[in-house]
Amino acid sequence: MEGLYYEDWTDGRVLTTRGRTIYDYDISAFVGLSGMAEELFINRAYYETQSIFRRRVAPGLLILAIAEGLVIQEGWLHNTGLAFLGFDEHRVVAPVGVGDTVHVEVQVIERRTTRQPGRGIVKTRHTVKNQDGAAVATFLTTRLIAVRAAAAQHGAS
Repeated sequence: MEGLYYEDWTDGRVLTTRGRTIYDYDISAFVGLSGMAEELFINRAYYETQSIFRRRVAPGLLILAIAEGLVIQEGWLHNTGLAFLGFDEHRVVAPVGVGDTVHVEVQVIERRTTRQPGRGIVKTRHTVKNQDGAAVATFLTTRLIAVRAAAAQHGAS
């Protein structure tokens, strides 16, 4: 599958990923890998009786990573995403816990070509939503994307 070229990322376009359910293992693996061994993530007695959530919730950075993974799995950037340039304005707006299912809505908010031929910069707003359609996290990404015309010329050489 070929990814989306710069020309396909039109202002205002919205793309939606498939969903993914959050499991206990996801939280345990992420906490172990990242070293985020907070009581809220690893101590059942604590999170069930003392946390404001009263259940095991996922770290916000895990939801960010899962959201980015869902975008990548859609194939929109396959062979067309040249570079990831950054995350901005990451906000956690609601907790995500074990058993919740998230998906991502990606909206193009800004785009421009670069001085380098064959490249464009695309900025997108990501809204991570749960199974009820409620927003749980938001963030912006900026990516360097291939221009279709340049790819066609390169392939013809």
